[in-house]
Amino acid sequence: MTDSMASLQATIAGLQEQIDAMNGQLTEHRKLIDTGDIDAFWLIFGGVLVFWMQAGFAMLEVGSVNKKNTKNILVKNIFDACIAAIMWYAVGSSLAGGNGDDFTTTGENGFAGSGGFFRTVSTANKSAYAKAGWFFGWTFAGAGCTIVSGAIAERATFLAYALYSVILTGFVYPPVVHMMWGAGKFSAWRSGPRLFGDCGVIDFAGSGTVHMTGGVAAIIAAGCIGVRKGFPDALPEGQPVYQALGILILWMGWYGFNCVSTLYIDGYAQSAAHVAMTTTLGAAAGCLGTAAIGFVEKQYIDPGYVYNGVLAGLVSITSPCAVVSPFGAIVVGLIGSLVYVGASKGVKAAGIDDAVDAFAVHGACGAWGVIACGLFATPFYYSVSYYGDRKDDCAGLFYGGKASGSFAAAFACVFVILAWVGSTMGALFGTLKATGLLRVSQEIEDAGLDDSKHGGAMSEVVAASVDGVKATEA
Repeated sequence: MTDSMASLQATIAGLQEQIDAMNGQLTEHRKLIDTGDIDAFWLIFGGVLVFWMQAGFAMLEVGSVNKKNTKNILVKNIFDACIAAIMWYAVGSSLAGGNGDDFTTTGENGFAGSGGFFRTVSTANKSAYAKAGWFFGWTFAGAGCTIVSGAIAERATFLAYALYSVILTGFVYPPVVHMMWGAGKFSAWRSGPRLFGDCGVIDFAGSGTVHMTGGVAAIIAAGCIGVRKGFPDALPEGQPVYQALGILILWMGWYGFNCVSTLYIDGYAQSAAHVAMTTTLGAAAGCLGTAAIGFVEKQYIDPGYVYNGVLAGLVSITSPCAVVSPFGAIVVGLIGSLVYVGASKGVKAAGIDDAVDAFAVHGACGAWGVIACGLFATPFYYSVSYYGDRKDDCAGLFYGGKASGSFAAAFACVFVILAWVGSTMGALFGTLKATGLLRVSQEIEDAGLDDSKHGGAMSEVVAASVDGVKATEA
């Protein structure tokens, strides 16, 4: 009996030690969450998805141009990601999210941040979350930058595109981020006084901040560079396999773009899950809407309408994804399909050769996405993602919100982006055109940029490789 009791006590003591050890592990795990490690991983995860969108843009553009310019497209897309990384490190992230300057008595000008250039603030602050935030922000800058690549495909000089990438990611895009997302007075995230009924602009994941910025830059660039030979009727037919692959990659990456714009996952899972649903519904509605329009126009399902319809829906839902109901997301996507088709036809009618409909998809649908927030944001979903104490005043117009609140802020956002990006990009591309640095010669364009700038066209490189293998075997 004594031996049995001793054995039982030893077993209980052993179990208690295991319980104490498990409690210690749970405490350590809780500390990880409390110190933001889970949220840092959330941003890194989202950044990887958004960076993967670069592959989607590359495939879409390759599938939309003559194959003699394939290598040029691929190299440009890789280069703009690299340029964006250096510029975001050097100045972009500081202008986007740094502290306000001393131009006013409040220490903030509402236009751009200052301090922390070359990430000196983050380097001193060893916070994993701060560095993950830098990484996530860089992927957005790179995605917005690459929008222009397709619009001016097959005719832009590499120098012009590189200079554009430097200016946009370093100096043009960051102030838009600061105004709409950071401490700028347009921002709905701002803790202090906000414009427009103290509501600010609802642009949850960047229909305006990212996509409209890239879309406006694209239409300015395409207008300045001029049309390709044969526009609009005699241009080479695209490669639908690459186009479809690019669209699916972009759609996948968009979940990082939208869902991870919660910026945190601990305590924000409800919002992230809702965003995943609305993003899916918006994309689907945009695709089906453009497919229906194409069928009415042409009596067949146009692949181009299907592909860009997905993007139109995605861009349209990017701003309101967190604040609209699932049914509202479908409506936003359907209207986005109409906006895309109308803008695409308008650009062509104006004689502008936008090779991938970058403005129609990103510029026009980006503007619509911002405006949709001012119409369809519900009080409940607004309170989940923003501030509950002003949900009634700042909801969309169709849900009882004030016309002077989010609705007015949406139009102001569209105007500010048009004015800022249009003027800066107009000056840049106008100067490049005037100095002869914007466009390659007609001879180079006819031969293809791969042949003249990248060691030979793809088909020639493949043929040379095959000949080399045959010679070796012989």
